[in-house]
Amino acid sequence: MAENPDDTEKTEEPSQKKLDDAHKKGDVAKSQEVNSWFVLMGTTLVIAMFSGPITGDITGAMQVFLAQANEITVDSASMVRLFTSIAIAVLAALGLPFLVLWISAVAGNLVQHRLVLSAEPIKPKLSKISPAAGFKRLFSATSLVNFAKGLVKLGIIGSVMFAIVWPERGGLALLVSSDPAEVLPTVRILALKMLIGVLMVLGVVAVLDFSYQRFTWNKKQRMTLKELRDEYKQMEGDPAVRAKIRQIRIERGRKRMMANVPRASVVIANPTHYAVALQYEDGMAAPVCLAKGVDAVALRIRAIAEENAIPVIENPPLARALHAGLEVDAEIPPEHYQAVAKVISYVLQQKKKPGWRSAAPR
Repeated sequence: MAENPDDTEKTEEPSQKKLDDAHKKGDVAKSQEVNSWFVLMGTTLVIAMFSGPITGDITGAMQVFLAQANEITVDSASMVRLFTSIAIAVLAALGLPFLVLWISAVAGNLVQHRLVLSAEPIKPKLSKISPAAGFKRLFSATSLVNFAKGLVKLGIIGSVMFAIVWPERGGLALLVSSDPAEVLPTVRILALKMLIGVLMVLGVVAVLDFSYQRFTWNKKQRMTLKELRDEYKQMEGDPAVRAKIRQIRIERGRKRMMANVPRASVVIANPTHYAVALQYEDGMAAPVCLAKGVDAVALRIRAIAEENAIPVIENPPLARALHAGLEVDAEIPPEHYQAVAKVISYVLQQKKKPGWRSAAPR
């Protein structure tokens, strides 16, 4: 017998458990274009803010080295001290820029998804080294999309850089004969112009690519009806899940019960602890319980009744008896016919008089 198509087609939105399991495996919606944009932005900030100080610090360290060149003795201890001092100077100059780049790379991931701590993506798998699987990935739709995307990016970046550099071609030609001290500031300004231009264009590319990656990832996470049913059966065995489901059902039942209170003919209560809302209309075999509750629920039933001009009759013995022996949506049992009939008759009489809502026989 063939399976129902709805059972094999991924037509359902993923459950929270499916999304959580994917996150634990490191499978998240992620765009490399967003990561690249953040790293490029970090690079731009480094060049804009630190290129001058970095150049000055490294140049200063080299000048000290050259100034003391005639004093350097060629022995292991001296060479270690020399290169250690140079390395410290270089690391001190590059430390903050590297920190900016690291923060940029981390931010590129965090803006796309919550923190992922999973070893699943780096676990060795035979499928990753299989020639057949590799050939299949090479010519997959995803690879073709990435290849086309790379060509578009290359064309866009090339066009932006050409548009920025071309007007400066005259000044660049003069740099060949310029003093080296004048070349670096000019190159720095030109590099910043190109980076800012590329950043603006690639920002749009990153947003579009993230939207596409998010769409394809959500589509991949979709579930079949059979998967949803199997997951539900599996989760039902968890006591915590059963308790949660029971709580949800109770809350839904309570909301539905409260929504029925405005249809009641009368609410029978004691002052604060019990309340039972009954409905009786011509043609009904017996009054029906629309809602019942104790304490806070009882007070809420009374409040809704008062808001909807439904009489509240205080009769503690009857309220307790009805609450104990009557289910919601059920007719009252025969042993309570006489007492309830007396209450309803009293309500019908009082409705004809002014101030009937406050009538409450003891």
